[in-house]
Amino acid sequence: QVQLVESGGGSVQAGGSLLLSCAASGYAFTEYCMAWFRQVPGKEREWVATIDTTGPTTYAKSVKGRFALSKDKVKNVLYLSMQMNSLKPEDSAMYYCAATGWTFPSDTCRAPTISKFSFWGQGTQVTVSS
Repeated sequence: QVQLVESGGGSVQAGGSLLLSCAASGYAFTEYCMAWFRQVPGKEREWVATIDTTGPTTYAKSVKGRFALSKDKVKNVLYLSMQMNSLKPEDSAMYYCAATGWTFPSDTCRAPTISKFSFWGQGTQVTVSS
């Protein structure tokens, strides 16, 4: 059973940094795309960043140059981390980790949409105060 668990959210002042982590257990796919999305109450969930099996990353314009993804695998658990620097109040949101399933469109990491991801975490809240 695949389980994604996020951690690392919290409250920080503008200009500060946070490190979000996502632990994907039971995830045995050898090819995948993993992503972070975020959502503010009353608004649609929006894509933040993706990373594919071999490591290339893609970022939304709003976070490019400030956020950085990395991944690692330890004892059959896949870890996805996102270092968030120079945080702005508009970065405040619930952040969700997502992963593709057994099959997924080949352009998922380049053109990510919610429907292309099969597995989701419960989210971790990030609040940035001005």
